Amino acid sequence: MSKAEQTRQFIIEKTAVLFNKNGFAGTSLSDMTTATGLTKGSIYGNFENKEEVMIAVFKHSSAELAKNADRAVSVETRAYNKLIAYTKFYRNNWIAISETGGCPMLNAATETDDALPFMKSTVQHAFASWNKRLERIIEFGIEQHEFRPDINSKEYATTFLMLIEGGILLSKVTNKPKNLYLALDRILKIINEEIVK
Repeated sequence: MSKAEQTRQFIIEKTAVLFNKNGFAGTSLSDMTTATGLTKGSIYGNFENKEEVMIAVFKHSSAELAKNADRAVSVETRAYNKLIAYTKFYRNNWIAISETGGCPMLNAATETDDALPFMKSTVQHAFASWNKRLERIIEFGIEQHEFRPDINSKEYATTFLMLIEGGILLSKVTNKPKNLYLALDRILKIINEEIVK
């Protein structure tokens, strides 16, 4: 990694939690210079503008979330256990997710819906990738004869995604993790009653 690449990565990592907690629109250049200890010139010497920083930070934060979730899932060999591992990942990491501002994908999706249209396609791509990962697990389960062959893997993956993000949203806004746990319990019920053969 070149010195310039290292500096870019430093800026991204130092401002990731800041953007996630304060929001992309709510984080100022002054906040960024305070978090990094760098000058405005140093930041804009590595990024064209704040929008470029925002996109890079979102890509980093969503990729870190995906990497951590995938790590928890990858230790399992059966599709059923992989889906259960997804729910355990969110149950076991709720405190860490909450303390860093909540789910970066949910936060970005809420902001980009109307306020930050330049980020919308990047956020859509992250959600599509996450959905595809869940879909592949379900398809793997069908191939391995763990799951019913007549189920729609895409619809179930989307349902799980909606339940997880909705659970995170309600848990964060009410400061009650039980709302996320309720959503995760519903996913387990769906897996056991509708997906497993």
